[in-house]
Amino acid sequence: MTGHKRYKVMSNELEPKQTPGQPVVYQIRLKGHLGGQWTDWFEGLTITLEENGDTLLTGPVIDQAALHGLHKKVRDLGMPLVSVSPVESEAPTTLGAGQVDQSDIK
Repeated sequence: MTGHKRYKVMSNELEPKQTPGQPVVYQIRLKGHLGGQWTDWFEGLTITLEENGDTLLTGPVIDQAALHGLHKKVRDLGMPLVSVSPVESEAPTTLGAGQVDQSDIK
């Protein structure tokens, strides 16, 4: 393309810093409540039942292949997937990985 210049627009926002090889914590939101019997199937993820009827699966995911594996499990459940979002690092939760807040299970 003679006579045309292409310019790339760069964002002023910094991308989150992730150490290579370190898992990223994801929050997967499902429509409907997931029973406590699924805790072992989603090993390493915390299951939180929200008042609005959604279920949050939260925990570390080592790489994109593992994230796709979680998507397949959600698909196999037949529950609608609402969202998948990386979570910025925060203070640790009181629940350990793979534990369900029993007060939320009905």
